Amino acid sequence: MNGLRIAHLIESDGPGGAETVVAQLATTLQAAGAHNVVFLPADGEGWLERRLAGSGVAIEYFRVDRPVSPACERSLRQAFARHEISVAHSHEFSMAVYGAWASWRLGIPHLITMHGGRYYADRLRRRLALRAAVAVSAHTVAVSAPLARHIAADLRMPIAKIRTVPNGVPYAPPARVTLRNELRLAGRDRLLVAVGNLYPVKGHRHLIDAVSLLADRYPDLHVAISGRGELEAELRARARDLNLERRVHLLGLRADVGAILAAADVFVLPSLSEGLPLALLEAMFAGCPIVASNVGEVPRALGGGQAGLLVEPANPQALAAALERLLRDPHEARRLGDRAAAHARAEYDLARMVDRYADLYKAALGQPASAIRSVPAPSA
Repeated sequence: MNGLRIAHLIESDGPGGAETVVAQLATTLQAAGAHNVVFLPADGEGWLERRLAGSGVAIEYFRVDRPVSPACERSLRQAFARHEISVAHSHEFSMAVYGAWASWRLGIPHLITMHGGRYYADRLRRRLALRAAVAVSAHTVAVSAPLARHIAADLRMPIAKIRTVPNGVPYAPPARVTLRNELRLAGRDRLLVAVGNLYPVKGHRHLIDAVSLLADRYPDLHVAISGRGELEAELRARARDLNLERRVHLLGLRADVGAILAAADVFVLPSLSEGLPLALLEAMFAGCPIVASNVGEVPRALGGGQAGLLVEPANPQALAAALERLLRDPHEARRLGDRAAAHARAEYDLARMVDRYADLYKAALGQPASAIRSVPAPSA
């Protein structure tokens, strides 16, 4: 990887799956000898920048000052030239368009990764802009096969032009697990855990409703949700209305996700829509028994139900039934958790994801692939 100079562009600097992938990709490639520059919004909140601190990855900022911003394209192009960028890699719609524009004008290869956001799809102008970006890019990547099919349909392009690169995560057992003590749970208490920002698409309301259906039969059942977002007050009110305010724990944004997963009896992913969520992969590596919505790439990640139970999204009754199945049968829960961990190690290790992107960079530059599997994943 020595000599390769990569620009990574993303429109958000807050905590999220795409932002985490950018941090993992840039820091791992930096450790492998490449020079990496991450481009962040000038008015971001700094979360991703903090994740990159001390890694050697350079930071640049951009500003989109209007719906169509030539000034943004110009600033990106100038920064690419200043850093002598070999290849640019943009994530999600806005930066796919601006990154492709700047790369095309400078004459360097460009890649696009779409992580699941399809807010471009309902406006013709956005679809046309993304289609143009794809046309001048060396590769377009989706993190899941269902997402690739959606993009192909949205843009009316052959699906063969879209590559699929599943997300990957590093995993190390947590040094300390304190969540049960923090929540003052007794040894007999059962804990469901969900990880995801508090947005409608994450389906947390349906999880709370499912817990209410189990509450009488499982008086020691609790649920902890790690994440932040616009629905916090609404979810607290829903728990209060269902007399669950002492059993639904909103943890806010947490850095110790591994320790939170290690405290879980069951990991729950109640999302209404997903690509390939990092939280699911982290739960798989942790060996958690899993109940998840049958959406996006989730069924494939869970082996069609062999490594976790799949349920219809937005169906609290189905979710409650699946949760009860695992609560009643600890042997099945352990078996599913072991299968999930084995499947994660085989398919979703961080090094596999980075190798695949490194090969795409090399291909875009007309160079032979060079795997970097010997480079350990950074702990950040």
